[in-house]
Amino acid sequence: MNRSEEILQNVQKLMNAYRHGSLGGETMPEHENPQLEPGSMQNYMYFTLPMALNYQRNSYTLWKCANRLYADNEGRKVFSSREVCRMPDELLRNYLVQSGVALQPNKQPVIWRTLCETIENQLDGDIRNLFIRNDFSVNRIKAYIQQNKKAFPYLGGNKICNYWLYVLEQYTDLSFVDRENITVAPDTHVIQASQRLGLITEQEAQLSSVQMIVADRWKELLAGTDWKPIDVHTPLWLWSRNKFKVSI
Repeated sequence: MNRSEEILQNVQKLMNAYRHGSLGGETMPEHENPQLEPGSMQNYMYFTLPMALNYQRNSYTLWKCANRLYADNEGRKVFSSREVCRMPDELLRNYLVQSGVALQPNKQPVIWRTLCETIENQLDGDIRNLFIRNDFSVNRIKAYIQQNKKAFPYLGGNKICNYWLYVLEQYTDLSFVDRENITVAPDTHVIQASQRLGLITEQEAQLSSVQMIVADRWKELLAGTDWKPIDVHTPLWLWSRNKFKVSI
């Protein structure tokens, strides 16, 4: 048995553990949501705007704060691109900071507003048009975002973009024609789990290019299998987050 076959066997064990709820039984952060109609524009917006603020913080706390903000009749306005575009900066900042959705009072409200302006000005006020106009192709969607990267702050990043597309696929009615092109979202937990499985070395885990290395390795490893790269994200994430208590 070569190294790749051995890793694939361990991936199978990990997937089985995930299906049986053995990886800690923890739900993912995005389970904290207002249970909107899957195909509604409001639902797409709920899973888009907070995602751009999901860096260097506890994801569970972010989504709890987002859900509480959406539950507030006044605060809910910040999930409407139209409302945000005509909202004074100070009011937007107050909603986002006081709710805990934004931790950086100067930078993060600007990110939120920029995304809303993009949706209003480039997508006719409906984020779903991004997917419709790109024929529900992951590759085309990613290319469009990269060509307009300043218009999609943080959502254009390799890690967040792939994870955002995955979350939309899980919590909305969105279906991609080429979902195999959603790569593993290589955050800290996924990198640690990839190292634990032997997909990358300890030295590679320290490189600045580790995110791309991890994404490429998973794509290569899973080619020709029944799994798509993003399918292993949640099991890897939970396994690492629960400190590898389940032996593989």
